[in-house]
Amino acid sequence: MSLESAPFALAAAVLSEEAKRPGWWSRRRRALQELLRHMRRRWYLYVPVFAIWGFAYARLFIDPTPRVPLLFNWTPSLPYRMALMQYGHAAPQRGDLIVFAFAGDAQEHYRGLRGQPLFKMVRGLPGDVVTVQGRLVYVNGEPVGIAKTHAHDRHPLAPIESTVIPAGHYYVQGTSPDSFDSRYRDSGLVRADQVLGVVVPLF
Repeated sequence: MSLESAPFALAAAVLSEEAKRPGWWSRRRRALQELLRHMRRRWYLYVPVFAIWGFAYARLFIDPTPRVPLLFNWTPSLPYRMALMQYGHAAPQRGDLIVFAFAGDAQEHYRGLRGQPLFKMVRGLPGDVVTVQGRLVYVNGEPVGIAKTHAHDRHPLAPIESTVIPAGHYYVQGTSPDSFDSRYRDSGLVRADQVLGVVVPLF
């Protein structure tokens, strides 16, 4: 037996010995029945929990597109915690807050990012010039942020390449220095067809 498998073998042996004790299965069955009775009596406590779990599962693995206009932001990328999304919007303008479905290269490394709605500010429009000096990023000559060298998990981050923003694309950014946005090549510019809506911050 290898040293790595020894703890698992020991745990299995202990569990096997426990199962041999008189009444072990009946005690486990009674505990499960008591839990189910408690859930039936206090169903109003469990329904919201399971609803939240189901909603989170659907957002991560089925369809991350927001279906209600009220949005919540729990990240420090923008200083707003609640916003109202406007569907059927006109083309975003500089300074607008938008929600867009992520489609950058980082989804190859972070699978959970695929299609996830992100909440950012439009800092660059088609025709604007994005330049990079070292890791300092400029839009039309105005410094808009510094690209970090690594993400929190130490994954290396490369800054966006200098470019003229093409038609139907936007440079977006958060207000936090830790925001993952168009400063980075793995996030990149946002296409117009990724934009889900322009949002109005509530607080």
